Amino acid sequence: MPQMKNNLTVRRVIALLLTYVTLCIAGGVVAGMFFVPGVLGLNGVARTVAPSLKTEDIDFDVTSLPQKSTIYASDGKTVIASFYAQNRTVVPLRQVSQPMQQAVVAREDRRFFEHSGVDMQGVLRAFVQTFIKHGDTQGGSSLTQQYVKNVLLIEAKEKNDPIAEYHASEDTIARKIREMLIAVQMERQYSKAEILQGYLNIAQFGRNNLYGVETAAKRYFNVSAADLNIGQAATIAAITKNPSRYDPSVAENQPEAQKQRNIVLDLMLQQHFISQGDHDKFRAQPIASTLNLQDNSTQVGCQVAGDAGFFCDYATKQILNSKEFGKTAKDRTKLLNEGGLSIYTTMDVHANADAMQTARDTIPPNDPSGFEVSMASVKPGTGEVLGFGINRTYDPTDAAKSDPTRTAVNYAVDQKDGGGSGWEVGSTWKPINMIAWMQQGRSITDVVHPRGIYPRHSFACPGYTGIANSWTPRNSEGGVGGTESVLDGLVHSHNTTQAAMADQMGMCPIIDAAKTVGYHQAPIGDKLFSSKNWPGSLMIGTVSASPLTMANVYATIAANGVECTPIALKKVVSKQGKSLKVPSANCHQAIDPAIAQTTAYAMNQGVIRSDGQAKKAQLDNGRKTFAKTGTNEQTRMLTSGFIPGQVATFVSVGNAEYNVSFSGKTINGQSHSYWYGADIATPAWVEFMNKYLADINAPIDNSYGNPDPKFMGGASVSADASSQPNSGNNRQYSYKRTYHQTETQTQEQPQADQQQQQDADAGQVQPQTDGGQ
Repeated sequence: MPQMKNNLTVRRVIALLLTYVTLCIAGGVVAGMFFVPGVLGLNGVARTVAPSLKTEDIDFDVTSLPQKSTIYASDGKTVIASFYAQNRTVVPLRQVSQPMQQAVVAREDRRFFEHSGVDMQGVLRAFVQTFIKHGDTQGGSSLTQQYVKNVLLIEAKEKNDPIAEYHASEDTIARKIREMLIAVQMERQYSKAEILQGYLNIAQFGRNNLYGVETAAKRYFNVSAADLNIGQAATIAAITKNPSRYDPSVAENQPEAQKQRNIVLDLMLQQHFISQGDHDKFRAQPIASTLNLQDNSTQVGCQVAGDAGFFCDYATKQILNSKEFGKTAKDRTKLLNEGGLSIYTTMDVHANADAMQTARDTIPPNDPSGFEVSMASVKPGTGEVLGFGINRTYDPTDAAKSDPTRTAVNYAVDQKDGGGSGWEVGSTWKPINMIAWMQQGRSITDVVHPRGIYPRHSFACPGYTGIANSWTPRNSEGGVGGTESVLDGLVHSHNTTQAAMADQMGMCPIIDAAKTVGYHQAPIGDKLFSSKNWPGSLMIGTVSASPLTMANVYATIAANGVECTPIALKKVVSKQGKSLKVPSANCHQAIDPAIAQTTAYAMNQGVIRSDGQAKKAQLDNGRKTFAKTGTNEQTRMLTSGFIPGQVATFVSVGNAEYNVSFSGKTINGQSHSYWYGADIATPAWVEFMNKYLADINAPIDNSYGNPDPKFMGGASVSADASSQPNSGNNRQYSYKRTYHQTETQTQEQPQADQQQQQDADAGQVQPQTDGGQ
């Protein structure tokens, strides 16, 4: 039996040796072994045999490697977040320091510049060590072979092929044969510099998915690869042998990491890459003292974007949902995570930060009321989304499920963009009614006569037959109210005036106007014009829209009637430096500029008049202010408005998912028996607008909002009424015809909070209605 065991062992060793020789001959590496004396001759002969080999149609171009994509704010400098399957930034070899190149060659493949893809001396040494001396397993792989192995692994992962991934990393002779064959062919097609460049960009240099020399240099030393010194280069070069064990960012790894760094320094000295003085200098340095760790270099995704997390999520949804970036969702996801994109967004750093801070100031995340604040801002005339404000922490992890202060849902955007089902917009809808009124050729000084009840046929128009039952609208102070002009109906935010307008127009012009200025429903597949939309829903705002949609509607009014589709992406550049097509804002003239200006004038009247329901919205420094408040059945407080040329912002307050009443609640220390939009939403709007306009040093230009006489019933408006800063009751306007109706003032509330501004937007509606105010 012992003799048989010995014979088997000898046979096995001989078989393995023959296999190694065979695979090397098949690979064209050592065919000359039987003809040329000396091992050094083996590397030269490979060049003769190599032309017959194939590379299996695998792309070894370094620019095809998966690279991280980076999202920037509108300034082009501020990094919002990075996305990657492998955390890698590819750099050309000329941007890698000479010590780094030398350290890798010294550590991984000392004969790299001599062999033709396979280092036969290394292969034979590994064979003897592993199978003859029974020592530690050694691979003997050249640097080129290691590059091949990494590329094969990446290709298998990209194709989601676990079998190919296994074969690319299995510890078998078959894998070695394949690597050797491809390595020799690579040496035919690529120069040594190109192969070294590929290896430096593909190799893993640490834990937590850290790949490539540039990423490693930033991670460990906060320098670029071009600036790595001898000691830093030796530290990084040592990591690839065992990334999890030799990663020096882990404290318990540092003794071993220092030992491995010193081994690399010894090898660099032996191979005459460095002097004895440099060797001794860097070897004497404790590795911990050389590190300058950058924690954010390995962080990924919107969850690490801080207050920009909600905007980041919205911007990435624009990529993942847009066919400009790939035919399928899978293609678009791969492009984001591996495409090395530079994504330049529309996010204004000041706007987003100010909005997030304002949301938290308005209702702290841990406030016992649990109510959300949701804000969105758009730049008029461009479609550019400037930022979001939500009094929550963005968190897409499972931790958010048990923490009400955290969420991944951006309640400021549509459902398809990662938002919720929208907010009932209340009386912030009413400027749309005024636009529709003027589009019918009517004047805002026209007088309407509200009625107490409207039969089902009152609002009929082509395609809309009316409601099943009658509608009995009421104002917030109760009752039907008196006869008044359309202008005063907006200033007072009277529901009954809106009903009287719809009675004359029908619902179709209102729906058409809404769509024209950019309105749409927030829920996926929800249509604005359907049998379920009662006139109360459309006339006084029980429809559900995102704050972004409503901010964009107001941006249309602010931009002389130019409507744009909201956009988050300004420019996207591929890793090859090519600009990719991004979704267009499609800016176009949507409504007559005269209608936009006249609507703005009416909104401003609601701010500057003593009986105006938006008077708390006045901004600092006499800046002409355009705003509209709203309340919806004690479940939503709202305010929207704009400054032309600068910003349009919408603020909503409430429970984003359920209709939870404010009545009797204490919110951020305030208590009211009855809440209005001006109680919380308006101060939030004012805080944000004042802060943002100051931060960007926006000039004061009070020239916007001049009503067109044709929409004023032939009236002329004095200069101080249309273009001067706020002067309260001193604003004057005169009509060329007699305006014989007196203004219907909002009655005072009998409750204890009657001194609060009464928004008139929480109208009492009969049970047959949606109750939207």
